[in-house]
Amino acid sequence: MKSSLNIQRLALASLLIGVVLSPVSLGESSGALPAYSRVDGVSGNLDSIGSDTLNNLMTFWGEAFRKHYPSVNIQIEGKGSSTAPPALISGTAQLGPMSRKMKSEEIDKFISKYGYEPTAIGVALDSLAIYVHKDNPIESMSLQQVDAVFSRTRKGGNNTDINKWSDLGVKGSVANLPMSLYGRNSASGTYAFFKSNALFKGDYKDTVKEQPGSASVVMGVTGDKAGIGYSGIGYKTSGVKAIALSKTADGTAYEPTYENVLRGDYPLGRMLYVYVAKKPGQPINPMIREFLTLALSEEGQGIVEKDGYLPLPADIAAKQLALSEK
Repeated sequence: MKSSLNIQRLALASLLIGVVLSPVSLGESSGALPAYSRVDGVSGNLDSIGSDTLNNLMTFWGEAFRKHYPSVNIQIEGKGSSTAPPALISGTAQLGPMSRKMKSEEIDKFISKYGYEPTAIGVALDSLAIYVHKDNPIESMSLQQVDAVFSRTRKGGNNTDINKWSDLGVKGSVANLPMSLYGRNSASGTYAFFKSNALFKGDYKDTVKEQPGSASVVMGVTGDKAGIGYSGIGYKTSGVKAIALSKTADGTAYEPTYENVLRGDYPLGRMLYVYVAKKPGQPINPMIREFLTLALSEEGQGIVEKDGYLPLPADIAAKQLALSEK
């Protein structure tokens, strides 16, 4: 599978620490992901509350987990990453999937309740894609242009606002149409990640149509020839096109592929996380441990790839799983 690509371990380790992926160069093999083996004594209720981006993945992992452990009852709710921290703090969920890192104030509230920090486990890679209608001829944009399309503050430095397709040199029937903007709501980790990394921490335009889920963004663009929106690569359909992006106005534009995310060339690559409450030095709940072990196994990362996301290289998956055992 794709995770057999050669990856330089040291560079990839820095990838996992930052919010934006660091450059990665090809080098030593990362090896093969381990097969998952069922263990005894796993049963009970397992609840997941958090990211909409991860909702499908969590559901598929849950279905696979239930095949190994039929007596486990799993509930998955994906209304946005901002719902994960309060669910973990209140104890209404043991798993908190998030498409961004927890904010400092969220961590502080968690520490206030438990006395220790939550544990973030990286479970997959994603390329946050800029989608346009499949018939739109545009092939690439710079982050500065993306900012000028979606943000009213233009902190990326583009001199002028961009509000119709001809502003980007697009010709044909769509050229003079005003852009129709689709995005996520403020509960979404994708909303926060895009604001920080594509809008240079600027403010969204009031004309962005906020959608309740990732699929809704893609559906909106699919039915709108002048549409443009952002969503995880796992939600790509035949009705939209994911365009290439460059970090600077005069830089090379890269498509949102696995290899480009690993190298750090695609500017909106990110890690997807599952947060758990684990007291340092104490064993984690066996049911949670086995769910994470499955997600980071050959079977679990195969599900990642099948769902359209980007699997972790084996050595990085092993390092992430080890975080649940400290």
